[in-house]
Amino acid sequence: MSQVAENTGVRRTGSAGDGLRLVSLTKEFANFTAVKSIDLHVPTGSFFALLGPSGCGKTTTLRMVAGLETPTSGQILLGDKDITFEKPYRRPVNTVFQNYALFPHLDIYENVAFGLRRRKAGNVDSEVKEMLELVELTSQARKKPAQLSGGQQQRVALARALINQPEVLLLDEPLGALDLKLRRAMQIEIKRIQTEVGLTFVHVTHDQEEAMTMADTIAVMNQGVIEQMGAPADLYENPKTTFVANFLGQSNLIEGTVKGRDGDFVKVDMHGTLASIPLSRSHTTDGGSDGLGWVGIRPEKVLIADVGEDIDAPGNSIPGGIVTDVSFVGVSTQYLVRMPWGQEMQVFEQNTGRRRIFNTGESVDLSWRPEYAFLLDHSQDADAGVDVVAAP
Repeated sequence: MSQVAENTGVRRTGSAGDGLRLVSLTKEFANFTAVKSIDLHVPTGSFFALLGPSGCGKTTTLRMVAGLETPTSGQILLGDKDITFEKPYRRPVNTVFQNYALFPHLDIYENVAFGLRRRKAGNVDSEVKEMLELVELTSQARKKPAQLSGGQQQRVALARALINQPEVLLLDEPLGALDLKLRRAMQIEIKRIQTEVGLTFVHVTHDQEEAMTMADTIAVMNQGVIEQMGAPADLYENPKTTFVANFLGQSNLIEGTVKGRDGDFVKVDMHGTLASIPLSRSHTTDGGSDGLGWVGIRPEKVLIADVGEDIDAPGNSIPGGIVTDVSFVGVSTQYLVRMPWGQEMQVFEQNTGRRRIFNTGESVDLSWRPEYAFLLDHSQDADAGVDVVAAP
């Protein structure tokens, strides 16, 4: 444990026991259901993200945990304590909002000290100084919020919440008001602070990169339900639904006829090419009622080559592609390639300087390694999550 965590009394473990649990949690409004019987477990000391587009129910879920919304049904448990209907001020949670909600007439020191003074706590000075050290704002202690940058104000808001020693810190789109460069810097900063103090953070965001950069576990929400939950790499590499495949990054989804199992793989006839997908990444093995499935592959996993050129992949080469668009974006070149069946495939190739850049109109072959592909149920919409407006 760091000296800061020890001196401020911020706990790495607490009475939360096995963490925060939501059990069949539901919130109904007059004309719609915002949250539909969700279950999740946030282990003590973890950084957990609720990720989804506007209107998916993530903020409503956070507000129920904070006590700002009353659930229609279900339970909210913190350790062995049921806090479902506990008053907000009696819950061992604090919330950091997008607008920071700092007191403009108080300096930074007094903003951070506010909760301690309200409780008439002892050792105010030492605890505030240690907390300002944690968020690296010691030199700004006597400035007013208006004199600080957005990132500095966000760190003040974090310090003010953390000094109250919550068992769970709730972050509601905390970086939404910052510009891109500062937002990325603050992602790393908040993760550092969470690691330093070891408390449970629950972070609501619509930003996929933000969730993947900061969180240990992500729950992807869509229309009031959790589509998939897991570690960032697991969700990205092995999505189980078309929504997750499209919302968390980008995916090529290609219709194919499922031929069945062959050892540790599922075989799919993909417009004349027999593709192999590992069983562990196949979320339908028989194609359902229509015998079809969606073969998924991320754009950066697709290899592109001149016609007839050997491709460094053990998978099948798919001929007949025509480059329809080329975008140079610095670290990579992004291609659109129209395939013989009419679909445009996305291909992202890293600019290492070892290979030439293809031009629009050129004929190319594509391929990928079988272990990178995944197979999804054909009953799902292939465009789910593609056109979702990811706004707070």
